[in-house]
Amino acid sequence: MIQRPIKIAPSILAADFANFGAECRAIEAQGADWVHIDVMDGHFVPNLTFGPAMCAALRPHIKGVMDVHLMIAPVDPYLEAYAKAGADNITVHVEAGPHIHRTLQAIHSLGKTPGIAINPGTPVEAMAELLDMVGLVCVMTVNPGFGGQSFITSQLEKIVRLREMIGDRPVLIEIDGGVSTKTAPLVGRAGADVLVAGAAVFNGGSADNPAAYGENIRMIRAAAEAGRG
Repeated sequence: MIQRPIKIAPSILAADFANFGAECRAIEAQGADWVHIDVMDGHFVPNLTFGPAMCAALRPHIKGVMDVHLMIAPVDPYLEAYAKAGADNITVHVEAGPHIHRTLQAIHSLGKTPGIAINPGTPVEAMAELLDMVGLVCVMTVNPGFGGQSFITSQLEKIVRLREMIGDRPVLIEIDGGVSTKTAPLVGRAGADVLVAGAAVFNGGSADNPAAYGENIRMIRAAAEAGRG
């Protein structure tokens, strides 16, 4: 089984909303691998966040991967807009539409890396026919919609099973929800590759004083790597 370096993807949902450009630059300078953008529509999930215009505005401030997670339904009408806004990865929910296979085909046709997200109440078997179409699978370890929720430990077995299903495919497992230095070893041991973290990265720092971001990123990464043994 292939083991890849742990990536840390801070979620800007926990950043200073009045200073997003500087926050993106700060976390990358402090070691973030990806910048994770949570898009919520107030329909598929109970919250409203960022549209394509915000992503386009952030793109010049992000040197690396813009990891866009669409928690919206219907999702298909908006794929092109987020692609044009500069998303590198576009992740959609298996639960968000009736024709997920077609949706993933559309993302691929736009030249972006397709990702598929799975909610806590959805069985991992829903991924079985999709793994050859995606670059990442995002396992939600909280119910989507809000930051700061508690990690759902029952999802660890789902990560283990997903790792087995993926096998040698070049597909990353991303974890989104409740990631901290306490939960990072658990998901690292289960088989995670990418850890999305909000408050656990941004707590204690600011764009003007970003050293805490770097320390938080290093601690989360080290905890996940320690879990791998």
